[in-house]
Amino acid sequence: MAHEHGYISRKDDYLTRLRRIEGQARGLQRMVDEEKYCIDILTQVSAMTKALHAVSIGLLEDHMNHCVVDAARAGDEEAREKVAEATEAIARLVRS
Repeated sequence: MAHEHGYISRKDDYLTRLRRIEGQARGLQRMVDEEKYCIDILTQVSAMTKALHAVSIGLLEDHMNHCVVDAARAGDEEAREKVAEATEAIARLVRS
């Protein structure tokens, strides 16, 4: 049996959000191409960044609730590995 990732139950939501973000990226390209006011472009970059952070936090929450919890039930070493993965992911998010 294949491993099911924690985000699977919200997959459609994530895909919808990512498609919206993709549209925002195309909009940003268009704004630069049309030489829009720099502050307006920065405002849109900020909105896109917030949207990406929201996806990241949701994925991290799903990972903690599913993968980390399952690993904790399975045993000590696997739990430590999953917690280390989550910690590294959190550190990357904080740096971004």
